[in-house]
Amino acid sequence: MTEARQFSAQAPIRVFLLDDHEVVRRGVHDLLDAEPDIEVIGEAGTAEQAVARGPALRPDVAVLDVRLPDGDGITVCRELRSRMPALACLMLTSFDDDDALLDAIMAGAAGYVLKQIKGSDLVAAVRTVASGQSMLDPATTTRLMSSLRGEENDSTQGNAAQALAELSPREREILGLIGEGLTNGQIGKRLYLSEKTVKNNVSRLLAKLGVERRVQAAVIATQGTPPPPAHGPR
Repeated sequence: MTEARQFSAQAPIRVFLLDDHEVVRRGVHDLLDAEPDIEVIGEAGTAEQAVARGPALRPDVAVLDVRLPDGDGITVCRELRSRMPALACLMLTSFDDDDALLDAIMAGAAGYVLKQIKGSDLVAAVRTVASGQSMLDPATTTRLMSSLRGEENDSTQGNAAQALAELSPREREILGLIGEGLTNGQIGKRLYLSEKTVKNNVSRLLAKLGVERRVQAAVIATQGTPPPPAHGPR
């Protein structure tokens, strides 16, 4: 078990903000920056700006709006974490959306909170995810995964075994890592493959499984069919 990271006024939590509403962004900025152990080091109003600016700033925590005019914060979370695996993403949204929450979990987000949250609770959430802990409610996560598994069982139970049998050993290995919530970049590093090669494999395995969304493949991966043992050097 890794030791929780320690922050202080001398070594503050470095936070990056993403929200397309300037008033909201400014409010969160002022709220967090007023804390002695938190420093807002950058911000963005679009997904494109966040992906361009974030990696150079090396934040500890990224507070990301889920819905954006040019994309979504979940995709930004996945992209930033592929470049900065230690980054803790805290999703901030106006909508209590089960699908978005599940997508955030699969993208590796460390927390998911509503914009109606009290200021003191948001500060506490930033400190929580910065220390390596999760702000994803276990009961909610379990309920969502069970619900989605149920939907997948109804629609794919008869074909799942056949579809899995059609996957190559490499595709089955990648599917297992998708089930662990890894990004394409993280899978590539784990398997010593380029991110493009992983992306191509993911596209093929989604087609073979008859699903369109990565999260659907992740559910199939958790339904009890492990990938075959790897051969050769690991």
